Amino acid sequence: MTLLFEFLSRLPLPQLYRLGGLFGRLVYWSSGRYAERLRENLRCAGLAGSESEYKKLLHANIREVGRGVLELPWVWLRSYEEVLSGVRRSEGWTHVEAAHVQGKGVIFLTPHLGCFEMLSLYIAHHYPMTSMYRSPRQVFLDRMMLRGRQRGMATLAPADMGGVRLLLKALKRGECIGILPDQAPGNGEGVWVPFFGRPAYTMTLFGRLLSASKASVILCHSVRLPQGQGYDLHFEPLAFDMTLPVEPQLNAALERLIRTCPEQYLWSYDRYKVPRGALPPDEVKEQ
Repeated sequence: MTLLFEFLSRLPLPQLYRLGGLFGRLVYWSSGRYAERLRENLRCAGLAGSESEYKKLLHANIREVGRGVLELPWVWLRSYEEVLSGVRRSEGWTHVEAAHVQGKGVIFLTPHLGCFEMLSLYIAHHYPMTSMYRSPRQVFLDRMMLRGRQRGMATLAPADMGGVRLLLKALKRGECIGILPDQAPGNGEGVWVPFFGRPAYTMTLFGRLLSASKASVILCHSVRLPQGQGYDLHFEPLAFDMTLPVEPQLNAALERLIRTCPEQYLWSYDRYKVPRGALPPDEVKEQ
């Protein structure tokens, strides 16, 4: 697999996208569980006004997921300079600069939308950036991820309490941290909040970090351009009413963003799962 990753990293991005479209369809038709979850999550989101629109969006998403997998060797293993040269536009970067000047740290919220791997690499080229990291089970993939993500001024923090302390310390130094806000947390680390009309176990970590640091918040995403032309990065400042629960505000902001580019969202992710040991949302309401 390491040799395969090395080989794929040498291919140009347009060719990887063509192969990725085929790979996405292959995975979809060969994995019943994956395909069923993708269809269910996408249909329940209610983004399509008709069955034909739903099918069009479904097939577009299947292609984009495949492209997202095959672009990883290019993003992780190409030279840092070449990867950064793939950024065609950085919309809203002035908001990041203004937030950094305030000196209270910056929390970047990066959902599973487009090529989110590009964002931390781009930010870490300009500012120190600490992101939470959970090691995959495959040793070769862990090596690739560490090699690809720890470049520039990027630091990875483990997904445990020690990692949370590292995030807080980075914010206190006025640095940047990155969080995947639509990642399903473990039991005791979230609350049930609607996400596209369905209860989703939503992390409370972001709210705790924000309350403790008073940091600036930037919502960002990376749009994968057609035919392997590169990426457009978008940065948007977010304000939260701290007198109200943060989690519903967070999910509402994510929904709004995802609606701008739904074909590139990772709908196959098991966002609505019940963490081991947690009460399902229906039982929580009954208490």
